[in-house]
Amino acid sequence: MNITKGGVCAAKGFKASGVYAGVKDNPTGKFDLALVASDIPADTAAVFTKNKVKAAPVLVSIDNLKKTGGIINAVILNSKNANACVHDGIETAKAMCKATAEKLKIDTEKVLVCSTGVIGQSLPIDKITAAVPTLIGKLSENGNADAATAIMTTDTFKKEYAVEFTLDGKACRIGGMAKGSGMIAPNMATTLNVITSDVKISPDLLRTALSDVTEKTYNCLYIDGDMSTNDTIILMANGLAANKFIDSVNADYESFKNALFEVMKNLTIMLAKDGEGASKLLTANVTGAPSFEVGKTVAKSIIGSDLLKCAMFGEDANWGRILCAIGYAPADIEISPIEVSLASKRGEIAVCKNGEGLNFSEETAADILSEYEIEINVNLHQGSESATAWGCDLTYDYVKINGDYRS
Repeated sequence: MNITKGGVCAAKGFKASGVYAGVKDNPTGKFDLALVASDIPADTAAVFTKNKVKAAPVLVSIDNLKKTGGIINAVILNSKNANACVHDGIETAKAMCKATAEKLKIDTEKVLVCSTGVIGQSLPIDKITAAVPTLIGKLSENGNADAATAIMTTDTFKKEYAVEFTLDGKACRIGGMAKGSGMIAPNMATTLNVITSDVKISPDLLRTALSDVTEKTYNCLYIDGDMSTNDTIILMANGLAANKFIDSVNADYESFKNALFEVMKNLTIMLAKDGEGASKLLTANVTGAPSFEVGKTVAKSIIGSDLLKCAMFGEDANWGRILCAIGYAPADIEISPIEVSLASKRGEIAVCKNGEGLNFSEETAADILSEYEIEINVNLHQGSESATAWGCDLTYDYVKINGDYRS
């Protein structure tokens, strides 16, 4: 498996574009409308927010997937406005699908729709529909960067990742784009994600792979404890790589799933790096767990601790906050065997053994924590399973960004 270029356009038969439609009040014309399209209908799986308040685009996309049996041609996405909790939300989301479908000459139900941004404001649909012809006219095999830029809100950089691997002697690719910076937890994020592949795989296995990999990637991401109304991951596979059809859990399926994991893991890490106001990427590695679920629960509890996030921002090796977060994690574990260390490229230092603190050099610990990427390593000594969660520190800028988010 190798990293390759192209993001959502890396796989055969996929094109993308991004334009400025005027949803963002931005005199520089920063892109705010994106499109990803397959040359042929693609089998599509998706994961959506678990929030009881679901934005209109989520509801429309769920309905379209049911109507088509998961056969989709395109995804249209906008930033700046979530199209959530407004009286005309469903009508607007359907209008975005219809405008796209008419220009692509496909059924309206074969278009999915995603929105991100401020909740509770009507989407200026006239601006979007007016921009759709230009958006479709710009569709290109090199349009991935424009699309990835168009879905950004408070993101500070575009997020793309793609890999190439071989199945049945055929070159296959999986590539994706993501957005997200805040309102990320406890499952997925304020995140829109489109992942494309040219692998020929059964719809059932496509759904299974996406569900399984989401649990070990996006659902192990924690920025600030809020869950969005718009979270969406869409995985499209058009089969144009012409590999032997994957219709059972075999070696080819595992290769596909591993490649999907690589893409989604790296997009997850990018989302963690770009947490609103973040100055450090935090990774919690939990080993010695009795099960993956217990390991994940503990890792996310650590990453989700606001007190620990503040300590990491201050480069303070306050390991007690780690033990505290482990202690209130909803998991059946013993505290007495636990070991904890802190690490970065400057080294690693043990701070806790057998559930108790160790004597360590505060100066050495501060030096280790001065790096951008910090690892919190925990060994529960209660099994053979492991899990990893990703997040970021909590800075002054987080409050500033969210204090005037609508401005």
